[in-house]
Amino acid sequence: MGGGNCNPKDFGAAAYWDARYSSPSTGGKGGGGGGFFDWYQSYSALRPLLRACVPTSSQVLMLGCGNSLLSEDMVKDGYQNIVNIDISSVVIEQMKEKHTDIAQLTYMQLDVRDMSFFGDGSFDCIIDKGISLKLHIFLEST
Repeated sequence: MGGGNCNPKDFGAAAYWDARYSSPSTGGKGGGGGGFFDWYQSYSALRPLLRACVPTSSQVLMLGCGNSLLSEDMVKDGYQNIVNIDISSVVIEQMKEKHTDIAQLTYMQLDVRDMSFFGDGSFDCIIDKGISLKLHIFLEST
């Protein structure tokens, strides 16, 4: 999900992310090689920490899931309920299509800046692998 000219204000816009996930180089239609991308770390790198701190029976919320395979890998390792949210409807549809056979994964298009859809205490664990950095850059640029 490389370079190009990017205004940090774009990080808060669904249209920006929809365009990125529609691009063949980032997993969009017509893209080769699967097009999945993990920001910062893969599940194998995070596994020791997650297994020590997050029971597999936890209700997990994955913020800004993008097209990461983290949730899929967590389910393969025994996690039972992961709700994935992203601002991009394009990537949410792509991930729903990819994971139709994995009942433990739910995908929803939501903006992390408005989490009123979920009631207090809905989740035991919230995983934020990259959204806090993007949100910080976006907020500083406004």
